Amino acid sequence: MNRADRSFSRKSRSARGQEVKSVNLALQGGGAHGAFAWGVLDRLLEEDAIAFDGISATSAGAVNAVVCAYGLIEGGRAGARRALQEFWQQISCAARLSPLQPSFLDRLTGNRSLDTSPAFLFFHMLTQVASPYELNPFNYNPLLDVLERVVDFELLRRNPQVKLFLSATNVRSGKIRVFENHEMSAEVVLASTCLPFIFQAVQIDDEHYWDGGYMGNPALFPLIYRCETSDIVVVHINPIGRPNVPTTAAEILNRINEISFNSSLMREVRAVEFLNRLVNEGRVLTPDIRQVRLHAIEAEEVMQHLGAASKLNADWEFLTELHAIGREKADAWLRGDFAKVGTASSIDISDKYL
Repeated sequence: MNRADRSFSRKSRSARGQEVKSVNLALQGGGAHGAFAWGVLDRLLEEDAIAFDGISATSAGAVNAVVCAYGLIEGGRAGARRALQEFWQQISCAARLSPLQPSFLDRLTGNRSLDTSPAFLFFHMLTQVASPYELNPFNYNPLLDVLERVVDFELLRRNPQVKLFLSATNVRSGKIRVFENHEMSAEVVLASTCLPFIFQAVQIDDEHYWDGGYMGNPALFPLIYRCETSDIVVVHINPIGRPNVPTTAAEILNRINEISFNSSLMREVRAVEFLNRLVNEGRVLTPDIRQVRLHAIEAEEVMQHLGAASKLNADWEFLTELHAIGREKADAWLRGDFAKVGTASSIDISDKYL
């Protein structure tokens, strides 16, 4: 493999002579819906006029981040695209052994949710009365096997080509913990993806962690404090708004899931908007504090039709469908809002987040 492309985030000109623009990526979590972000990354990696300074990520976003960063070290942009595809293929293969599968009726009608799957309904009921310490005493997580096959974490730690910031939630303190390049390991990724109703808390040193989405989905502050570029592209997984009030039990649970896992991001964006206003008014004199430009790649109209249960659906047809949508949305962003990178935010922050 070619490991010579170590200037990925520092080139000034693309192969076609275009100015290379650096961005930070903020990748949300969302289980199988992370295949949408895979599609986004796949399309962005095709364009050598865009480079990544830092990636802040949580849960499925954390998986995409480490696989992408490792692939860049091993084989440049093409290597990152190959690694991401290999990872998602292996996840889908591992999921074939899971009892959580779409029902025959779901497959027939194209319903991607597992809400009508007997196995899912039984599993959901079981998690309400028994903990993963009882249901999974040996703490088996198939994600660990896939990560160790796809990613060389020692190589990743030694080659911080792209700054990585993975979020997890400290179970005892309730605080966010952001892991950086020198701390990368399979256990860190498992901590960031640890849904407490399904898996035992992940121990790292003397602390235990749950999914990072509870406190940072993803965290924006590391990208502001630790990265040079001022442009942040948020890759949304969870829809922010919905047109209708949920009325069924499944719809209510789904909306609670979305609001909970968007809440930390909404609060941070409010802080970013406040900071930008202070900078614009000349009330911030510290040169280290600069205006933050926000951009977004999303597919709300698609994600609004997917329930929380579909985040456990790793069927290959579903994953590739989300991947294709991610590529499509990233392509539209490159042809449109990418032009604003380096000059202005391409979204109305007040309208979307505040």
